[in-house]
Amino acid sequence: MKVWSRRVAAVGAVALTTMLAACGSSSSSASSSSSASGSTAPSASTSAAPTPVLDQDFPDPDLLRVGDTWYAYATQRTGPFGNLQVASSKDLSKQGSWNLLSADPLPKLPAWATAGRTWAPDVSATKGGYVMYFAAHSVDPDLQCIGVATGTAPTGPFTPVGDKPLVCPADLGGAIDPASFVDADGTRYLLWKNDGNCCGKDTWLWLQRTTPDGLRLVGSPTKLIKQDQAWEGNLVEAPDLVRHGSTYTLLYSANDYSGEKYATGYATAPKITGPYTKAAQPLLTTAATDVTGPGGEDVVAGEDGRSWIVFHGWDDAKSRRALYVLPLTWQGDRPTVWP
Repeated sequence: MKVWSRRVAAVGAVALTTMLAACGSSSSSASSSSSASGSTAPSASTSAAPTPVLDQDFPDPDLLRVGDTWYAYATQRTGPFGNLQVASSKDLSKQGSWNLLSADPLPKLPAWATAGRTWAPDVSATKGGYVMYFAAHSVDPDLQCIGVATGTAPTGPFTPVGDKPLVCPADLGGAIDPASFVDADGTRYLLWKNDGNCCGKDTWLWLQRTTPDGLRLVGSPTKLIKQDQAWEGNLVEAPDLVRHGSTYTLLYSANDYSGEKYATGYATAPKITGPYTKAAQPLLTTAATDVTGPGGEDVVAGEDGRSWIVFHGWDDAKSRRALYVLPLTWQGDRPTVWP
């Protein structure tokens, strides 16, 4: 999802590792995040489950910091509440500091899209304003595809660009989960997942360079990783790319998003195009965090250099996915999180 300066440029907090495996098998940029002033990290000795910072249905979060304000974007809420949603906060990790805004940041879909299946927005700053990527259901082909929109303010309204999707590989099942990344040299990229699990195909995470304004693709896409670990089940999705030192870390979610098997993993590479080597075990699991189905992750960094991982997780009734924030640190090139 983001620009490197907004994500993991430097890290300094100390955290405990939660490298526990999920029991599953079969749901985002350069950057990182840290809390705004006044935030405190949870005690390493606590055994209680994390508390949502926004206890409402807010799946697939993507964060952007503008000045002293954080903005979070998410998939549409359950029911007829518009296309997408946005919340804001002055304190990233403080419970109760997030306010869900009433305006839909993408009030009008492009002509190629149908309402009701608008997912996983990604917003980042460009020289002329802000660019949003989003997944929506295409009229033809009858698949999820990725569109792009522009706005002059982080809250929108964002206006779709073009008369067709930006990414829509029909032979691979379409595309979802866009995530922007701006490397240290200023080169902008887009990541996404081909939605192969819709139709019995592999799911790959892809990377492709874009124009500086983020509105057009450049060159050909590169395959990064696909589902090949037992805990991943039949899919990988929700890519989020960060650069820590000289290492690229690709975070992703995998397995069935609707329950306990959904988890967040990562892979590392010396070059942005790979090859990527997966960690032996996932980073966030239901067992390790006591949050059901932790996924849709975004790593962000604040002005003080501390890093945080933002993700969604189900409530006990499985009726909504709330917004969670946990501290993230690095042991060498390896990201770690405490529950």
